[in-house]
Amino acid sequence: MNLFAEAYDSALLVRVEDERLDAAVAIRFKDQMREVLRQPAQRVILDLANVTFLDSSGLGAIVSVMKTLAPGLRLELAGLTPNVEKVFRLTRMDSVFTIHTNVAAANFDTGGMLHVG
Repeated sequence: MNLFAEAYDSALLVRVEDERLDAAVAIRFKDQMREVLRQPAQRVILDLANVTFLDSSGLGAIVSVMKTLAPGLRLELAGLTPNVEKVFRLTRMDSVFTIHTNVAAANFDTGGMLHVG
């Protein structure tokens, strides 16, 4: 599981570099996200543009990460591929998360970069 985290003035952008977020990597994803989320941020944007397959374990891992956020902190999603978007729509999780078409649509300022691998 490869995640790249970029800390910006108003947001923490986390890019999932893997094509699959499934049972095989869900626990590693949650563990790495916990490490990444130590960065202070008002918003957390999870870029899923590289993810082409998401199963129930992967979806559960994303929901778990959302539930571990500090009060007032939001987990937003960006760049959902058609298959991943379908999972969110069918499970009605698209009504739980703020979903941006892509990272640019999330509207945040630029800053430094931190890699968590």
